Amino acid sequence: MVLTQLDLRVRTIGLAAGTEITGYRLRPGAVVDKAVLHAISLAPEKAPSILAEVVALPSDLEEVIGACTQSVGGLGAISGNLGVSVRTIQRLFRAAALPPPDFWRLLARARRAVGLLQSSTSLADIAGDCGYSDQAHMTRETLRWFQKSPARIRRDVHLHHLLSQPGLGNWTGEQISTR
Repeated sequence: MVLTQLDLRVRTIGLAAGTEITGYRLRPGAVVDKAVLHAISLAPEKAPSILAEVVALPSDLEEVIGACTQSVGGLGAISGNLGVSVRTIQRLFRAAALPPPDFWRLLARARRAVGLLQSSTSLADIAGDCGYSDQAHMTRETLRWFQKSPARIRRDVHLHHLLSQPGLGNWTGEQISTR
């Protein structure tokens, strides 16, 4: 059994033919101790229920991550909507050993753009709808996050399907919107 840290990039792994793996996407900031891993190793089929019982986040962190993933505005707008200072939000992420708030905001924006690529909307309009300064800005960001351009993602139905899966799970209410 392997528990990895939060990946900040796309990771490609090679597996021998016939190798099967099961992965669980945990909430950012979730902590799983050795006793939980041991319980899962004894009853792997119960892993989802075991993890659901023991992995929780402070509600304030969950609220802020949710706000970051749903906002088109910057951190100042997010903090204003939540009624806390930017510095308080930054401290909260640092205390949980998570990437800064803008990581989540920018990733969510790139994921929103990818979700819109299945529509016939022009790339320039998608860029504007998602808060990018222009189409080139959106292209740089999708290359940064997914190593593929928006045009390539749009052409590759399988790739689009993979990238359109909920990135943070249903706990943030993240839904990829389409036109």
